[in-house]
Amino acid sequence: MAQAGRRWQHSLFPWLREWGFKQCDSDPCVFTITRKVAGVSQRLVLGCYVDDPFTLYSHDGPESLYERFTADLATRWNVEDEGPVPDLLNIDISTDADSVILKQEKYINHLVETYLPDGVPLSFYKTQAPAAENLPALVDEALRSKAERDIEPTVKQTYQSLVGALLYCSSQTRPDVAYSVGLFCRAMSCPPPELLAAARRVLMYLHHHKAVGLRYQHSHANDLLGFSDSD
Repeated sequence: MAQAGRRWQHSLFPWLREWGFKQCDSDPCVFTITRKVAGVSQRLVLGCYVDDPFTLYSHDGPESLYERFTADLATRWNVEDEGPVPDLLNIDISTDADSVILKQEKYINHLVETYLPDGVPLSFYKTQAPAAENLPALVDEALRSKAERDIEPTVKQTYQSLVGALLYCSSQTRPDVAYSVGLFCRAMSCPPPELLAAARRVLMYLHHHKAVGLRYQHSHANDLLGFSDSD
């Protein structure tokens, strides 16, 4: 059923609110709850993607808030706790003592198989940057000349598909390619073959560094740190 996920959410979301969860204002598919259990403050964060709830918890074990929640959920619906989540939406998830690590190794391998069927050429070295210095000039030229040249449909389709996949990587686990991907997005409607080759180069870079990801580490500090570039 095309509407099955929506119907499930229309049933689940009111039940979560009745159970005590607070729905996030910025993302209505995320819910949080903090409650004292045996004098200990415990917290759950639940995200729901279509019909797959994903739960983070501060405590587990018998009589924990997490165990009470999953038991009530299983009483209301035919669901099961599948244990730790190794991946979600093409993002590999692992943990250590105080960190959560997000990578996309399997997804990058899939992209290489799709867009580089002959593999990464030996001429592209691991030490090379994701994009050449002339990438901004290539994008500018593509935009200036789009009215004067024919856009090859196969190049355009492949380019849009690949750049969309690279955009997902850059926004989830690989900010190191965000600059290049941002430039690619400017020419989605008029890519020449040279830009498709440049996009494939970024994929080659990701292949050589696919073990790189993001680490979210626990900290008791309440300082909010950020960075901005006014240029």
